[in-house]
Amino acid sequence: MIDSSVETIGENAYRRMRSDIIFGRARPGQKLRLDRLRETYGASVSTLREILNRLASEGLVVAEGQRGFEVSPVSVENLREIAALRLLLESHALKESFAVGDMEWEGRVVAAHHKLASMERLMESGERSHTEDWKRYDWEFHQALISACGSAALMETHAAIFDKYLRYQMIALSFRGDVAAREHQLLRDCALKRDADAAARVLADHVNGGVDHALATGTIS
Repeated sequence: MIDSSVETIGENAYRRMRSDIIFGRARPGQKLRLDRLRETYGASVSTLREILNRLASEGLVVAEGQRGFEVSPVSVENLREIAALRLLLESHALKESFAVGDMEWEGRVVAAHHKLASMERLMESGERSHTEDWKRYDWEFHQALISACGSAALMETHAAIFDKYLRYQMIALSFRGDVAAREHQLLRDCALKRDADAAARVLADHVNGGVDHALATGTIS
């Protein structure tokens, strides 16, 4: 019989560690020492090893042989590869979602965009203490756009790639201001009009622009 308390501690530690990596609190190349992780996440060494192996299978952690684990490094090439894969998956999912989305789906898209737009206005005003909330709302909006695609596997795969793309955005602390905000608004409008072709063009500008902006910061090499 599985001890539910151990399972809860393990899942909680996994979510927290994964979030720390994606949101840049755990930096690329940072050593993940078990004694320190145990203090930070309150999980046993055996549970932490399972979590690290799980994160390694997701490409967020690298196993260093006998030397333990470290946060996966970043590179320009990897960012471009992740961005291209995100664009491929999301463009296909948008087309499928736009074709069958109903009123409930429209409501999700509008609601998600409202939260994101509110946070973008706050960011544009110079208030940067809500950076993580901004990126969470960004994630929620893009997930809402494709949520009617009808494929749980596609949604899951896209979410994993989006998280890796998001990690780069957080490392670069890349905020493009009203350019990205306008693109999000255009994507919302395309969704309500069911214009998948226009949405694909906007999305390409959005993702490629995000990559260019992140690289321009000089934080990724």
